[in-house]
Amino acid sequence: MSEAPTDEQRVTRRPRSDAAANRERILAAATIAVRRDGGRVPMATIAQEAGVGIGTLYRHYPTRPALLTALTLRSFHLVLEHARTAAQSDEPAPAALEQFFERTIAARNELILPLHGGPVVDDDKIVVLQTEIRNLIAQVLARGRSEGTIRPDATPIDIIITGAMLAQPLPNTADWDQLAHRQARYFIAG
Repeated sequence: MSEAPTDEQRVTRRPRSDAAANRERILAAATIAVRRDGGRVPMATIAQEAGVGIGTLYRHYPTRPALLTALTLRSFHLVLEHARTAAQSDEPAPAALEQFFERTIAARNELILPLHGGPVVDDDKIVVLQTEIRNLIAQVLARGRSEGTIRPDATPIDIIITGAMLAQPLPNTADWDQLAHRQARYFIAG
């Protein structure tokens, strides 16, 4: 007869690989379903599309707000990666910002963010991520101002809003990727 794990063992134990795979399948399916049907999509639909039982979904995300928070956190982590890459780039600031836009456009189908019509989630972790993204973009802008390649009045919010708009395709647009990349280049040139 084995003993139940202690609290310390539960905290330090890594999730089983099948549990981690289930979590990823749930988040991927939920991203598609929320983008398609909105935040009120039935949890059973998400479970079915993820190929897991409803109990598995609820074990990972016991409430709809918990799932929506996880989707939003995942999205902000992606944007943070893009901002970090731009801030660490050796390229001139305009090229680093163009890369930020290109990566954001490419990841658009993975983003569930308030600026994309996603839920507004009140979570301290999200606030920290948003602040870090703004600070990294501010570094790129400061570098550009010192290079003389970025307008003095450009703000991180300008870049973030533009990135969000470029990553949200307009309906009935034939080739959004091409148009979005073109708009990004115009924005950077301006």
